[in-house]
Amino acid sequence: MKWFQTAALGLTLLVTAGCASKSSQQAEWLYPPMAVPLQASVQQEVQIARLSQLLQRPDLTSEVRAKMFFERGNYYDSVGLRDLARLDYNQSLALNPAQPDLFNLLGVYFTQAGEFDAAYDAFDSTLELDPDNSYAERNRAIALYYGDRIELAFEDIEKHYNQDPSDPFRALWLYLIQAEVDPALARQDLVLRYQRRDEQWGWVLVAITLGDVTEQQAFKAILSGTRDNTLLAQRLTEAYFYLGKRYQSEGDFASAISLYKLAISFNVYEYVEHRYAFLELSRIYNEVKEQQLAKAKLEQQASN
Repeated sequence: MKWFQTAALGLTLLVTAGCASKSSQQAEWLYPPMAVPLQASVQQEVQIARLSQLLQRPDLTSEVRAKMFFERGNYYDSVGLRDLARLDYNQSLALNPAQPDLFNLLGVYFTQAGEFDAAYDAFDSTLELDPDNSYAERNRAIALYYGDRIELAFEDIEKHYNQDPSDPFRALWLYLIQAEVDPALARQDLVLRYQRRDEQWGWVLVAITLGDVTEQQAFKAILSGTRDNTLLAQRLTEAYFYLGKRYQSEGDFASAISLYKLAISFNVYEYVEHRYAFLELSRIYNEVKEQQLAKAKLEQQASN
C-alpha cells in the first residue's frame, strides 16, 4: 500500500471465511501467481526529462523550483531511482522546509535504510506541520516497530487504529506490533476485528494472516478479481509481504525469504510492502547469523 497520498483500494471480498486446518494452510500452488513486473512508462520518462530541462531555467522562483524538485523526485521514486529521488527531496526541502508530505516520504526512506532516529525526526516534522496526517502516524509507528521501540509503536498504532477501525491495514499493523508483546491476545483481537470486516480489499490480507482461508483460496480471489496487470502487481506485492510476515513469525525463514523476494519482484516501488520487504530480509539474515554464532559458541564451549 502506498501510504503517502492514497487510501485503501476497495474490492468485494471474494474469499469465504472458514476454519482452516493446519494442513490446509500450506501453499497449494506449485508455481506462485505472478504479474508482469512494472516498468517505467513513456509518460514517466518524458516527465523526468521535461522537469530536468525546466529546472535549468534561471528565472524560476524558489517556490516553483521546490515544487519541481518534489515532482521530479516523485517520478524518480516511482521508477525505483531512490537515491536520485532523495537528492531531489532534499533540494526541495532546502528551498521550502514547510512540506509535511515530503518529510513523511523521507521518513519512509530512513526507515527502509535502518536510520530510525532520522525517521522519527522526519515523521515528527510531518506531524508538527500537519497534525492530522494519518500516513505519518502509521509510518512512525512502523518505524518504531522496526527500531525495536515496541511500547511506543503500540501506543502510536493503537491510536491510529482507533481513528478508523474499518481500515484493514490499520488492523494488520496493530496486530503485527501487538504480537511482539502478546501474540495470543493480538490474534484474538484481530479475529474480532476481522469478524466486523467490510468489503475492502485489505481484509483478504487479514484472512491470509490469520490462516482463515487457504493460500489457494486467497490467490484465486486475487486473480479472479483483478484484470489489470498494474493492480494485480500491487495486490500480489501486498499479499506476498503479509504472507511472508506470517511465515516469519512461525519461524519458517525459508518460506518467508521466498515470499519477500516475490513481493519485491513486481517493481511496485511506491508501496511500503515493497520497501520493507528489503528490511525484513535484512532482519532475517541478522537473526539467522546471530543463531549460528550462538550455536558455534555453544559447540566450542562443549568441546573445551
